[in-house]
Amino acid sequence: MGLRDEIWEQPDVLRGVLTSQREVVRRAADAIRARDIRFVLLAARGTSDHAGVYAQYVWGARNGLPVALAAPSLFSIYGSAPRLADALVVGISQSGQSPDVVSVIAEGRRQGALTLAVTNDPASPLATTAEFVLDIHAGAERAVAATKTYTAELFSLAALSAALRGDGDELRALEQVPEAVRQALALEPEVERLAARLSAMSQAVVLGRGFNYANAHEWALKLKELTYVLADPYSAADFQHGPIAIVDPGFPVLVLAPGGAALPDLLGLMRRLTQEYAAELLVFSDADAALALGNGGALRLPAGLPEWLTPLVSIIPAQLFCYHLARAKGLDTEAPRHIRKVTLTK
Repeated sequence: MGLRDEIWEQPDVLRGVLTSQREVVRRAADAIRARDIRFVLLAARGTSDHAGVYAQYVWGARNGLPVALAAPSLFSIYGSAPRLADALVVGISQSGQSPDVVSVIAEGRRQGALTLAVTNDPASPLATTAEFVLDIHAGAERAVAATKTYTAELFSLAALSAALRGDGDELRALEQVPEAVRQALALEPEVERLAARLSAMSQAVVLGRGFNYANAHEWALKLKELTYVLADPYSAADFQHGPIAIVDPGFPVLVLAPGGAALPDLLGLMRRLTQEYAAELLVFSDADAALALGNGGALRLPAGLPEWLTPLVSIIPAQLFCYHLARAKGLDTEAPRHIRKVTLTK
């Protein structure tokens, strides 16, 4: 089984998370409410760190929880942990092995904080350290580049948000996600053509905003891991505070622009990039106005999900794009250079 197989497993993986973790999610939500949690400190690395960025938006916007991404070195190197008594301390890790992430959870537990692990290994050090464990049930992920574990992490975080709100309509919206992901996978032939068209790309900027800002980071990471393209992620707002100076005619800008509250700002920036600077935009969106600006290519995303769930769908063609771009460049998608599946940092 290779990377493409794991990308295509995602509808089944997400359906499995929904059925297997419903009770654990409910109990975790009950504990969060009972403890009157004031803020969340979240520790992760790599792809899981991008899931943490999603948590910042989904738990912040929908549950009123400030979410800070931890600096694990404070715990593992400097031995100077912040006060965590009123916090929910969360560790996200596919393997559950990274010592620095585990150290954050261990310190939270020592201080009496509520602790939660989101992991693909319920027997891992991270899981055995935390009070609550959301097992993402992705099965063995053998490809070096994480795909199905990322979406399973997002789905788990979204499910906990919905459980905290106790909204039946939102829980039903979660049930629509696996089918929407399946629809996104069906776009693969079109994605492959876009990747072939851009096979000479060696640098790019990836833009997103709001709930999809996490996916800008994840798409950029996959481009670096699999295709060796120097890709930098930005929010549409941050990009205008200096980095926009790198754009010259033909510069590739990849944009995740599903409909929602973040779209108008993205549209303004996209128009500026094409009309004033002649950038080459590849746009993934379900909105006609955004797709019309894709002078370097456009892909219509499946529609119908609320904005907070669109990252689970918009990342799918981005994963496929990286896979096919690597193949178009003649690279080995199963063995990217210099990196391993599990990286242990302290």
